[in-house]
Amino acid sequence: MKAHVIGVGLAGSEAAWQLAQKGIDVVVHEMRPQKTSPAHKTDFCAELVCSNSLRSDDYTNSAIGLLHQEMRLAGSLIMACADATRVPAGGALAVDRDGFAQKVTEKLHQHSKISFVNEEITSLPKNDGDKYIIASGPLTSPALIKSILEATDNQFLNFYDAIAPVVFKDSINFDKAWYQSRYDKGDKFDYINCPLTRDEYYNFVEELLKAEKTEFHDFEKAEYFDGCLPIEVMAERGLETLVFGPMKPVGLTNPHNPKEKPYAVVQLRQDNKEDTLRNMVGFQTKMKYGEQKRIFKMIPGLENAEFARLGGIHKNTFIKSPILLDNQLRLKTKPHIRFAGQITGCEGYVESAAVGLACGYFTACEMLGCKALLPPDTTAIGAMLKHLRDDTNIDDFQPMNINFGLFPMIQGEVTANGKFRKIKGMERKEAYCKRALNDIEDWIKNI
Repeated sequence: MKAHVIGVGLAGSEAAWQLAQKGIDVVVHEMRPQKTSPAHKTDFCAELVCSNSLRSDDYTNSAIGLLHQEMRLAGSLIMACADATRVPAGGALAVDRDGFAQKVTEKLHQHSKISFVNEEITSLPKNDGDKYIIASGPLTSPALIKSILEATDNQFLNFYDAIAPVVFKDSINFDKAWYQSRYDKGDKFDYINCPLTRDEYYNFVEELLKAEKTEFHDFEKAEYFDGCLPIEVMAERGLETLVFGPMKPVGLTNPHNPKEKPYAVVQLRQDNKEDTLRNMVGFQTKMKYGEQKRIFKMIPGLENAEFARLGGIHKNTFIKSPILLDNQLRLKTKPHIRFAGQITGCEGYVESAAVGLACGYFTACEMLGCKALLPPDTTAIGAMLKHLRDDTNIDDFQPMNINFGLFPMIQGEVTANGKFRKIKGMERKEAYCKRALNDIEDWIKNI
């Protein structure tokens, strides 16, 4: 009996690794390079197509940082490769994009229990005694989507995800831009800041609103994920939306003009290890390429910007996991098949890998005849899986990043004198993290 993993993004890579580490023979099926997706540019496993940032790495009061740490403790391939290829980004975990994907690829190809078949899987596998994991991601090929739709009574939802532009750092004008992280967190070189005055900001927003955008087909309905809205869509929600979002000027002082606070700021985050590329933070876009160049060069410091990659847009697909999958991610109508990653309705690189980790573990347990233990809901991994089985409002089921709202609440504590004390603010987040790390260690001991 073998395990088959279809798709080798972050979820598929993690699932294959977890299976192989438990002694299971794994066959990985990947359609690249024979066929590619609208967003992928390389043949590497675990290619990062949107950003090189895996977000906050603080596991004492951040839900995503907590997820990082839980995965490290559980032997995650993705986290090990991320740590090995990280680049400066303040309190965030950012990686050298190509270096990260290359390391994941090497690790998988070097594992004696993993073999690769480069082919497109166009239909759901039949029950031939092997176990299958569909980790084809949010850009699943049309043929496989059709097969999944037929098996799930058309229980699919779609949304659109946009990619931010990447700028060559040496084309940035440092007579106007400067290095600084918000509130001086992390290394001062982590972010480059481009300031806008009030007039410059309103002129910029006006051009965003007038810009030519990528058109959708008549049969398509754009349902964006709120955590990755195109910059022009955010602007449409109100003239001030951007200054309270990705262009907020808080925690920054312009050394070129320290007495005048910028009205808005564009930040650029390191995108590769050599620090030759910078990613425009929060500037996902569906504008046409010519418009992107024209409008983004209006930003002070980017008037001579050269772009290594312009923004783009692609369609993401996910299933209604709460009604289609069981608590071990098996397709209820075809239990020899599991789903992992963003196609299940998790959102984000790390979340996708975490679901892949759990899916690999569940599959290995079944193949080895062991009882699978669900990670506690009090942990980040458990909370993410809980979201995928929460059918409270199934009609509006949407992709979700990990956040403390998914965790069981901590009400408070009883003090030494017997009185109840409510836990608030930062202390509350710290309590969530402390509880989770205790519980994940207990889970890991028993898996």
